[in-house]
Amino acid sequence: MSNFTLNALQTPVDFLKLGLQFGIEIPTQDQSEQCQQGDLKQLIMWGMNHNVSWSFGESLLDMFLGPETTPCSFPDPECQATSNIQFGRTGIDIPTFSLTCEQQNLNQLNKTLCAAVLGATSQESYVLYQMCRALTTLSQTEVTTVWRNTCHMFQSAILPLIEPCSDSGTAQSSRIAQSTLSLSELLCDYQNWTITGSVDPALVTVCSENDRATFILAVCNNAEAMQVLVRNPSNAWVWEFCANTSDRYIVNLYCSYNMWTAETIDPSIVTFCWYNDMERFQFFLCDSMAFFMVVFSSEENNWLKPNCSEPPSQIDISNLVAESCKYSEWKNVRAITPDQISLCIQNDEVRFISEVCVNHTFVAQIVLNSANAWVEQYCTYSIRNPPTIQPPLSIEVWCNYSKWTNMSVDPSVVALCWQYDQTGFHQNVCCNIPLYEKLSLHADNQWLIRECSNNDTANVLEQVCVYSDWSQPTIVDMTDLALCADLDTKNFTQNVCANVTVLQNLLANLDNTWLLEQCANLTAPGPGGGTGNGGSLMGFRPAEQCQYSSWALVLPDAALLALCWDYDQANFISHVCADSSMLAHITQEASSIWVGSLCATYTQTTGSGSNNTTPKPCLTRELAKRLNWTCSTDFSSVCQPGVSQVQGLRVLLRCGIRILQPRLENLMTTKVTSVVKQATSLWVVLLLALEESQMTSLRVTENIWFSMLDTVVVYMDNETNFDNKRVLLLCFGKVLTNLMQTGRDMPPNFFLIKEYFRIPLPHLRSVFSAADSVIVREILLYYNRNYATLQLSDDYLHTMLSVLFQIHLPRDISLFPDMGLLLALATPSEILSMPPLPNNINALSIINFSIKNLSLEQQQAFGRWFSQSMSLLNMTASSLSFIRDTGNLIAYLPFQSFQYLSPAQLLDGLDVLLSNALGPLKQQFIAQSLIGTFGNLTVNQFKSLGNLSCLAHPSQLMAYAGTEAFSVIQDNIRTCAVHGFSVPSNMISSLVLKSSDLQSPTSLTPQRVSVIGPFLPLLGSSVLEQLTSAQLMPALNTLASVPFTPAQAGVIIDKISANFSLSKLGSLVSGVKVETLWSLPPDVLLDALPAMSLQTPGLTPPQVSTIISKLWGSSSVPQWMDKVMPLLSSTPLLSVIPQVSLLLIGDTAVHTRLWNTQQAKVLFKEAVVSHPHLSLQDFLSLGTLATGVDCTDLMKLFQNLASLSPLRDIMTFLREQPVPLHPSLKKCVIEKLYEFDFFSELLGDLGSQIALSLPLSTIKKFPPDKMDSLRKMIIQDPYYFLVLPSTKQAVLVDKMVQRLDMYTGLYTEEEFRSLGVMATFVTDEMFFKLDRTFFVDSLEFLQGFCYNANKRDLVVTMLQELRTFGPVKNWTSETLNQVDRFLFFLPKETIQLIPLGLMSLERIERLFLSQQEWERGKFGSLCQKPSELFDKQQFVLQFFLGFLRMGRVSYTGLIPTCESLHVTQPAAWTIDSLRNMPQAAFRRCLELIGQDPFFSAYQLSVLLAKTKEVYGVPSSFNCSVISQLGRIATQLSLDELASLRLSEIQPISAMGALNTWTSRQLKSLFSTVLNSTRKTPSQLDSSTFVALGHIVCGIDAPIMRNLNPVEFSKAVLWLGRLNLSCSEEQLQALIGLLSQNLAFGSVSSWGSEVFIEIGAIAAGLPDIAMSALVREQIEGITPLAISLIPAGKFAVVFNQAQIRMFTYDQAIAVTEAQRSALSSVQRTALSMVLNPWEDKPVDFRGLSLGVAMHPSHFFYLSSILIMLLFSLG
Repeated sequence: MSNFTLNALQTPVDFLKLGLQFGIEIPTQDQSEQCQQGDLKQLIMWGMNHNVSWSFGESLLDMFLGPETTPCSFPDPECQATSNIQFGRTGIDIPTFSLTCEQQNLNQLNKTLCAAVLGATSQESYVLYQMCRALTTLSQTEVTTVWRNTCHMFQSAILPLIEPCSDSGTAQSSRIAQSTLSLSELLCDYQNWTITGSVDPALVTVCSENDRATFILAVCNNAEAMQVLVRNPSNAWVWEFCANTSDRYIVNLYCSYNMWTAETIDPSIVTFCWYNDMERFQFFLCDSMAFFMVVFSSEENNWLKPNCSEPPSQIDISNLVAESCKYSEWKNVRAITPDQISLCIQNDEVRFISEVCVNHTFVAQIVLNSANAWVEQYCTYSIRNPPTIQPPLSIEVWCNYSKWTNMSVDPSVVALCWQYDQTGFHQNVCCNIPLYEKLSLHADNQWLIRECSNNDTANVLEQVCVYSDWSQPTIVDMTDLALCADLDTKNFTQNVCANVTVLQNLLANLDNTWLLEQCANLTAPGPGGGTGNGGSLMGFRPAEQCQYSSWALVLPDAALLALCWDYDQANFISHVCADSSMLAHITQEASSIWVGSLCATYTQTTGSGSNNTTPKPCLTRELAKRLNWTCSTDFSSVCQPGVSQVQGLRVLLRCGIRILQPRLENLMTTKVTSVVKQATSLWVVLLLALEESQMTSLRVTENIWFSMLDTVVVYMDNETNFDNKRVLLLCFGKVLTNLMQTGRDMPPNFFLIKEYFRIPLPHLRSVFSAADSVIVREILLYYNRNYATLQLSDDYLHTMLSVLFQIHLPRDISLFPDMGLLLALATPSEILSMPPLPNNINALSIINFSIKNLSLEQQQAFGRWFSQSMSLLNMTASSLSFIRDTGNLIAYLPFQSFQYLSPAQLLDGLDVLLSNALGPLKQQFIAQSLIGTFGNLTVNQFKSLGNLSCLAHPSQLMAYAGTEAFSVIQDNIRTCAVHGFSVPSNMISSLVLKSSDLQSPTSLTPQRVSVIGPFLPLLGSSVLEQLTSAQLMPALNTLASVPFTPAQAGVIIDKISANFSLSKLGSLVSGVKVETLWSLPPDVLLDALPAMSLQTPGLTPPQVSTIISKLWGSSSVPQWMDKVMPLLSSTPLLSVIPQVSLLLIGDTAVHTRLWNTQQAKVLFKEAVVSHPHLSLQDFLSLGTLATGVDCTDLMKLFQNLASLSPLRDIMTFLREQPVPLHPSLKKCVIEKLYEFDFFSELLGDLGSQIALSLPLSTIKKFPPDKMDSLRKMIIQDPYYFLVLPSTKQAVLVDKMVQRLDMYTGLYTEEEFRSLGVMATFVTDEMFFKLDRTFFVDSLEFLQGFCYNANKRDLVVTMLQELRTFGPVKNWTSETLNQVDRFLFFLPKETIQLIPLGLMSLERIERLFLSQQEWERGKFGSLCQKPSELFDKQQFVLQFFLGFLRMGRVSYTGLIPTCESLHVTQPAAWTIDSLRNMPQAAFRRCLELIGQDPFFSAYQLSVLLAKTKEVYGVPSSFNCSVISQLGRIATQLSLDELASLRLSEIQPISAMGALNTWTSRQLKSLFSTVLNSTRKTPSQLDSSTFVALGHIVCGIDAPIMRNLNPVEFSKAVLWLGRLNLSCSEEQLQALIGLLSQNLAFGSVSSWGSEVFIEIGAIAAGLPDIAMSALVREQIEGITPLAISLIPAGKFAVVFNQAQIRMFTYDQAIAVTEAQRSALSSVQRTALSMVLNPWEDKPVDFRGLSLGVAMHPSHFFYLSSILIMLLFSLG
């Protein structure tokens, strides 16, 4: 029987399938991974071919046996079903592939199942096989004819079976050609709908379903049309329709309570607002008597029962503000109410001002409503007087728990996060044992032990039972609900059972109906129960809430329905059960079907007990009983009067099918079931085709959409082959998305959208590119809501962004506002690719809101993008409010566009501009434009300008002298000085300092001293010496923050020495005498040390040495470590060694201290004594001590681990060390890792410090992905790249750009920015191809990079091109402002072409300041020597100030002021101009002049003569003068040096810091020190040795042997860093001191830590000792020491094996003289360090890198012979 059934079904199914396969082409992706979007028919056919189990059984029942539909969505007695017309209810834009019998383009035979049938080895169907064979004999034309005839036959056969009979007119109408007019034009004439009674309710339904988008705009967004429609009760459903469509917008539109009047109020609007905005509605009813009277002026509103007996519940302001103040959605001005505006101003004032008030066009539209007229005045005032509020607390920033493990967290931050983020705190701290233990160690965090230890039920309830969240519609887990009900009974009763809103929200989930009984028990009177609420359940009042009359207009929700049935049953039965139309109206919702069953049961019960009524017979129910069909079908709907028998028959058949279906399924085999499912699916495909051809109106799409989505969900979850999923997303993404929008009950968790986040990265671009705009918008919205849990990789996000900018935004720019968080990830090139949006206010608002949080390069890119869509002339001609109207975006325009803003526009939009990060060029333009144009700026305007005032011309500011604003200008300039912002000299001398300040310092008041305090360093020590203690002490707080030099600070300290507290001196601490520090007790030093160590310039080396010697001699050091830690890296090794054991035991934070390498080494050796076999965990637990590991221990550790994961942990650990790694450690790591086959996989974990220590020969082999990883490392941490030798920098970058395919074509902005600091290290040819547009627009940005001589010449060429700035002779003041410090790149002959009138002293000084600022920056301080451009700087100053002009041979030039020398550079001026300075000015500038490194010996001698002229003979120089002499002192004769008074450490230190002394001068100076201090050499202490510096080389070798070895060993840390000029004999004598037992012991016992400590002095090791050095000792020799070893000695003491042990840093320190003295074998060994030979190729994941070269056996033999010959020679 089963075989017969199978055969009977299989054959027609196969034939039908074959026919459909001919006519329906299933979309497939092409080679470019593109795919045409398929429709529902194609999706079903595709699914049948890919084992998708479609389930259309219920759908077919709904189609053929579903209830009859009426033209009214909400049936009413007045609604007469007179129309026979039925319209499809799809309402969606589903792509369709038309299937008609006249179709010509049929699929080929090989695309049908015939291909499988003919290719099979066995024939499962003989008939099908013969059919396929016959088809193979036909041509394509013949096949088409056969298919067409068959189709017509099939159509004629099945149409009568599925369509009801119709009259001839109807039948004929199906053949009439369709009108070209749209549905809107034919039926939906919305313009006439405002006439009462003019529109049929059926037509309203039709238009809402078939013209949805236009209906929403014309009805939902039109208050007048809406009010006219809903006056007809049959249209009451429109409220809910619009509410579901427009969400909160429709509520804001119609529930504008301030606009309601007794004449205009409509009862239907009242009903709608009561149920959709109850909280606000009730608040206004209870709060405003006038509003109360308006509402109840109509009797139809008497059913409202507001609860005003007690104050209304507190409105959740934050949610209300978030919902009401979505400014980006404020498009319809009429929908914005005054109440809404007031709410936003009161609770969101800052955003309202920045996003609404600044948009004057929008404000003008708002005030068209007279009720909003006040808004314009408010905005005008608020913009000029912005509110000052504290910035909002950012929990995400402060409570970043993931970083707490590796950083020190202040206890106040811990407490803050506990207070404001308890849930997150519990999960991330209390449940994170390592972090919990770390935090609880701090005394101020002891409360953690109490709070975190109580992680029991109370804490669980606190996290789970968040009742405040339940007041909003949300999904609450049933288990959480039950937990709260059982264990938190009191709060549950109060917050759930007694809160109708919460209860109704929870009861919306029908699984929570148990709450009714639970709350009834909890609130029942008696023991354990509450008193109830007026005898009703949980505050539920049936008389108020069960308004049955209103249910005909607005359907009640499931929860209210259940409550009214349970607690108002009598009225429920009389108003609902007894009213058949009401009952049918309610039971049309699936969630309310139970009402029909209960009402039917009650009707039967009451009917049987009544003497007056008899139950009406119901044929359908009786037939079901007689057939014994006990299905769950509700027969009440078909047992009502007037229901047709056909409808009853349909219900009966559905019941029968549900009863018989399980029995039939049990009888069918698996194959039969499969064939039945295929038949069902093919039948649905046919029905879809017929529906598309308008041959049937079974609403196929509407009935199958849910089952299709449900099936696809299951398929997506179970399918493991992504290729199939990709086809679904590529070819059917749009149809699936549209199906999801068809109904309200969507599948869970946005299944389709989630699939896009599971796409493998290689396929993401193609799939995402093919997505429809609707899908893309859903993807963006989903990401913005769930970005934290998605955890997508950067590559994934950047690919999404790339597709968005390249494909989707050009197609649909309306997607831009939905980008949200993704906007922060956009690259500049992606931003620049955006289409212009000049009129898209919404998109511009998004950019303005987000731009402050973007990176600088993203901000600049948005500015350039915006400038491309603007006309510069239009910008200038725009209104004064142009900047305000545009917003923050205007601040990031390229300067080429920004300079077209008029002064009036700048003044009007000043607050907008200043609220953004402006570059110096734009700041200067704003300041000079405003102050140069307007001569009447107010006090407040100058306050707003702030530091920008310092960029104006001094002459412009002087115009305000004598006005009220002048004091503000002076305060601004003073603030600039406090912040370290230098200004031209004329600005200081004319605007701040008075002539009396310099002429008579003793007359200054303490207040005046405080005012000019920031400028006192410019006045020099001579002015400070004239001040008294009475003048200085009141101003001490101000002076303590001023960066005085040690000499200047010393003058001030001498004045107040009797009254100062060490901890309050601030920067003046550098002036405290060493002798004073020696006299202070340790506790005073300890208390003051934390404050002193934070100062700039801070303590001097002698001071540091003194403090360390005082403190580290105590056994209490481990207890003091937190206070002495700032000086830890400067602590001598000899002071640390005795304390090692105590530190490891007594200092709990010893593993986190910032030890230097030599300290870490001695601590590491001691720490691992108890761990002879070091494990990974042991090593990681050592913290910063691990930087002291020696290569032997590290090698053993690597060999023991020898796998990728633990070694990756070690690399991460080393990379994150807060202290630099020693070169020997980096070399060891590289050599040991290189031995592993997985070395290439570790490259990404090395970090730039270790990765850049790799040999170039290895780096050259990097494949693109590894080279890109290296690029990212360098960009993240550029320091180690900048300290590389220039050759290695150039080769490295050259190989990088080749690997990353940047070498050819235009050097684009994207490529430039992607290289970061390396961008200017590319080859000259590539650099010259730099995009000129980027060059001009980003000139200020480019000035921050490093440029070698060749690059500087190229920059000069590029600057003078016609497409940039043109010839120099045509440059303007604006051009020079942009060129800025690049002017010093110009050749001297070109510099002379600059118009003389442009180069004032002020401009020259600003150029010097710009260059100096860059040289002090993070790049300039590393990549360029100051001497490289000094010659150009000197030429610019002297040429344009007239010193070098022809015909002025005798011209003495300008006499510089001391302020001008500070701003420029003393050596840039002619020596004659300095010599002619007044004595008072020279006194003030002496220290500055003495420190200039560019004076020649002759010039120094002239300056010495000037000094003697001012101060007298050298023997009369006091300590202060000696400290200021600097390099001038090197011109003193021996006798003059001998006459100096060097009795204090400060002048000794000043002399010892100079490195240009002759040996005779050094001897004379040392003798002078001994004579002045009256000490013998053996009495000198460590601080004196540190102060002596280079003077140490003036001690004769025999005398050196008498020095105190301990004190000298403590000073060697400082002395070893100096390039000492000591003789070899002197250095050997110093080595003798260090090798004494009281110091470091014999040389043979020294570890690398000692060699690191002694630095340059290691060059004095005796030949024998040096030649006996082992690897560990050689690794510790500093590069400076290597360079100081005499060439002959170097070649003798180091054999080739020892040289091979050198690190790269040591090898490049070898001088040319040393290299020349080496033998060929030694030079070869040195070359091997600089350019290591590779003994094996690196395996980069199988990529071919060329042929691996291996030495031959002959090579090894030759090497041995050479070594033997060399050893014999």
